[in-house]
Amino acid sequence: MAVRIEKSGSVWTVIHSRPEARNAMDPESAELLHQAFVDFENDSDAKVAVFWGEGGAFCSGWDLKFASTLNGPNPLGELAISSDDRSPSNGSDIARGAMGPSRLELSKPVIAAISGPAVAGGMELALWADFRVMERSSYFGVYCRRWGVPLIDGGTVRLPRIVGQGRALDIILTGRQVMAEECERIGLCEYVVENGLSRQKAEELANQIASFPQACVRADRRSVFMQEGLPIRDALIEEWLNGQPILAQEGISGANRFAQGEGRHGEST
Repeated sequence: MAVRIEKSGSVWTVIHSRPEARNAMDPESAELLHQAFVDFENDSDAKVAVFWGEGGAFCSGWDLKFASTLNGPNPLGELAISSDDRSPSNGSDIARGAMGPSRLELSKPVIAAISGPAVAGGMELALWADFRVMERSSYFGVYCRRWGVPLIDGGTVRLPRIVGQGRALDIILTGRQVMAEECERIGLCEYVVENGLSRQKAEELANQIASFPQACVRADRRSVFMQEGLPIRDALIEEWLNGQPILAQEGISGANRFAQGEGRHGEST
């Protein structure tokens, strides 16, 4: 099967395994990946997911051999979204993206573990994750530029929000290769590790996040996403509305544990 899930406690590692195609995305893989992350969202025991491509490639993009079979004036029309799809949801009630989970808005963190290419639609999937761990020889790039295939899985939305408009336009319009070292320098990834270690590092981070009180993790994460584009005052209001109920739910009991001697000097509890 092109997609499988390996679970370790509350951490899920979602694995795309189509190594013969460098994990290029065909419809079957897209559907399976989308469903895997919907299942992760809906499982009350699952806390953090790692997204990894098996075989030395994160994802080489949309399967252009499949794309070459499309015809007519409305390719991928069955995946269309419109202004009628603006109602608040996690995205599981609208058509999936061409790359699978790219339209989902989950309540839980996802970490991308990247080896080899994460190009074209593969880069868009990596941008969909909360943050990225890249191996030293891995790279991003809008390689679909040369074939006239547009970014339709969030690349033009998420990339400028992460690196700024100017850098985003450079990467998008030139279609150039962006190596892991540059990605770290411009904020396109958060960790660079030696080759072969991205999954291990991502799972270590996932387990660390999963060990914390989860209502607080999700509230703070939600506030970060909700503040995008808001005036400061409105964003502060949203932060308060997200965070204040968590004080009663988790914060006061956590403060009591600290007062009793747990977790001093930054030690984990």
